[in-house]
Amino acid sequence: MVKKEEKRTNKKAAEDLNVDEKEQKHVSKKAVEDLNAESNEQTDNQSDLEQQLADLQAKCDEVEDKYLRAEAEMQNMTKRFKNEQAQLLKYEGQKLATEILPVMDNLNRALQIEVEDEASAQLKHGIEMVAKDMEKALKDNEITKIEALNQPFDPTKHQAVKSVPVEKGQKAETVVEVYQDGYMLKDRVLRPAMVVVAQ
Repeated sequence: MVKKEEKRTNKKAAEDLNVDEKEQKHVSKKAVEDLNAESNEQTDNQSDLEQQLADLQAKCDEVEDKYLRAEAEMQNMTKRFKNEQAQLLKYEGQKLATEILPVMDNLNRALQIEVEDEASAQLKHGIEMVAKDMEKALKDNEITKIEALNQPFDPTKHQAVKSVPVEKGQKAETVVEVYQDGYMLKDRVLRPAMVVVAQ
């Protein structure tokens, strides 16, 4: 009887054990499926994160490029401003100089007049002094007379108002007479000399 009961107990235990194995297989299969699903979800999340990171990096690169371009443009604008300012300062006396040139022309014309009496000679001497002071003031401000007489004709500095045939002792394309003096401010022509050219 003990043996029968022992067999029943063993059979019962075996049945319980079979049920547990089936449950274990079912639970294990479910756990593997859950792990696979979780792994797939993590892979999808990782892909999304990598895409977001790539998008953010692209935006960051774009902003950095815009910043560098803006900085370069600011530097270029600063350089242009400084160059323009230097140019303005370099030629700042140009307007005044061009307004003074007719005065110099009139003084030179007055000096070309021949005088015979003492009063006229003193007046001419006074005009000479004024003309010298004006020339000195112009030179001090880097305004110089363009040398034209007997010089080769230069269209950048001379304005030909008349041409004459070449005579003895003259070279072709040479200035033989100056009607009006020309002046330069540093390296810029304020007014070209009005000249007669031998051709």
